[in-house]
Amino acid sequence: MQKTFMKYTFLIITSAIFLILIIHFRFSENMLEEQQYGTFYAKTEQMIHTLETNQEELQQLNESLDEDYLTRARAAAYVLDREGGSSMDVWQMQYLARLLNVDELHVIDENGIIVSGSISKYVGIDMDDHEQTRAFLTLLESGDNAYLIQEAQPNAAENRIMKYVGVARKRRRGIVQVGFKPTRQMEAISRNTYDYIFSRFPTDIGEELFVVDASTGEVLGHSDGMGKDFHEDCYQLEQLNDCEGGAYIKGEEGETMYVVSRKYEDVLLCALLPQSILFRRIWKHILAISAYLFFVEAAVMLLLNYLVKQKVIDGIHHIIGNLTSITNGNFDTIVKVGGNREFEELSTGINTMVKSIVNLSDRISAIIEISGIPLAAFEYERGMNHVFTTSGLGELLDIPAAKAAKLYKNSTLFGQYMREVTEEPIEGEEDIFQINEGKYVRIHMSKSEEGYLGIVTDTTKDMLQKRQMQYENTHDALTGLCKFGYFKQLAEGILHKLPHGEVCAFVMLDLDYFKPINDTFGHDAGDRYLQGFSGIMQSMPEEHFLCARRSGDEFCMMIYGCEDKAGILGYLDMFYKELGETDICLSDTESRKISASAGFVWTDDAKGNVSELLSHADEALYEMKKDTKGYYVEYQLKNHPDC
Repeated sequence: MQKTFMKYTFLIITSAIFLILIIHFRFSENMLEEQQYGTFYAKTEQMIHTLETNQEELQQLNESLDEDYLTRARAAAYVLDREGGSSMDVWQMQYLARLLNVDELHVIDENGIIVSGSISKYVGIDMDDHEQTRAFLTLLESGDNAYLIQEAQPNAAENRIMKYVGVARKRRRGIVQVGFKPTRQMEAISRNTYDYIFSRFPTDIGEELFVVDASTGEVLGHSDGMGKDFHEDCYQLEQLNDCEGGAYIKGEEGETMYVVSRKYEDVLLCALLPQSILFRRIWKHILAISAYLFFVEAAVMLLLNYLVKQKVIDGIHHIIGNLTSITNGNFDTIVKVGGNREFEELSTGINTMVKSIVNLSDRISAIIEISGIPLAAFEYERGMNHVFTTSGLGELLDIPAAKAAKLYKNSTLFGQYMREVTEEPIEGEEDIFQINEGKYVRIHMSKSEEGYLGIVTDTTKDMLQKRQMQYENTHDALTGLCKFGYFKQLAEGILHKLPHGEVCAFVMLDLDYFKPINDTFGHDAGDRYLQGFSGIMQSMPEEHFLCARRSGDEFCMMIYGCEDKAGILGYLDMFYKELGETDICLSDTESRKISASAGFVWTDDAKGNVSELLSHADEALYEMKKDTKGYYVEYQLKNHPDC
């Protein structure tokens, strides 16, 4: 048995080592790829930073030199105007050019002909003969302060790279032009070339950096120089576009390359490393790990052989089996392992611990019952089926006994049930949930790495009192209608959620002849009259009417959910029809129908102001009671005297 055990143990450990090596190889490969990607990304980031820095320096240099060149051109024009214009000979123009520190100086007359200059062979050139010179002729038609700063380009006479600046003359029609050899700009431009950039970034063994035109696929620069031969079938533009996160592609002579590309403006910045070089690093690491693992395997085999000789495996397996049974909720399992003193002490300790755990929930339940507090608690751990609960949990959560017994034996079902119970808390309350029609509980659950711990308390009394207080604060005691402040709050919410294409109306109402009823029949009859009127308001469809008592015999309504004004009028007619059919008993001998006047305003603007709309409705009510009573009238916007 020992030999068989050791044989299979050796096979398992050896297989595990090879599996570890394979996993480690894959992990190392991914790690090295990520490291190489990070290296390439950092280099392309430095390249981009260098390009942007050089471009910024070039722009600043151009702006600085342009301003300096323009100043010199204006100084030349000033001197020439003072000296009589175009009367200077070549020697004098050269002398003036040296004083102004310019390379060329020309005077162009009103016909666009160079009539004087520091270079004699340029004299007589017609500026209109060439595109480069023709651009300056626009200055002849411009104002005195007109100027033109031309970018460095080959000039018309000798195809030399020059930068020209021209200004319009003030005292006569003509142009003064100065020219400069753009040495500093060309040097700055040369620093912004890819060859210069690559020279700043030394590459590792086998590593290559290159730039490709993102639209044509043309190689614009390479770390080994432009003599590097790129074959189109090896580095297709489509392939390079797919390498932004790092990828392997076939390189020259069929060698696989790890390539990272990065899009910058209209080019692709690319870096590559042969896969063989990348994997060479991995194999060195794998060989070292293999040596350590096989050394550890030998040590483990010797240790396991010793443990088998001491007959420990059977005892451990027995204890593990008992613990597994206990973990699954079988707390009546008795752990009994003999053979040595340590196993017997371990078995006794486990049995004592399990018994203490089983009795713990009973003790807690007894303490809670003595306290008289409607409280229950539960706890379950991951991997355990059994749920520890106090005795009152099923009653608090209104769980039938049979269902509770089933839930307590399966932590998965219990957890699912608790998630269903706590899915929708009471609005505006924290951790309070409604169990049934008249029962509310507070459930506080604490989650940890081991499992869940929860406490459940009965909050029914507090919730009912709170809701009663809330109702009394928001509703009129006599009529049961909303108080005016609460009505405005609800109405504002309905108005701001008004769907597109629907309209609503705000109605202000006042009972007619209410004071004589109070004076004649008493306040009890007046209260019955008010209650009768509010009863009719409450009988209207609640999905279209929001009603409130404002004060005394004043009421208000909001009619909503209507497609147009006709719908609003229909509901108002329904309300007044009900008024006309209802008699209120004022005394043993007399009853009357309710008479009320109303003013309303309607709107389809969800952003409207409730207070302003109610004010308009109140104005309409005032007009109604001034002219007649007993019906409703719509608010009409009056023209202001200043309009």
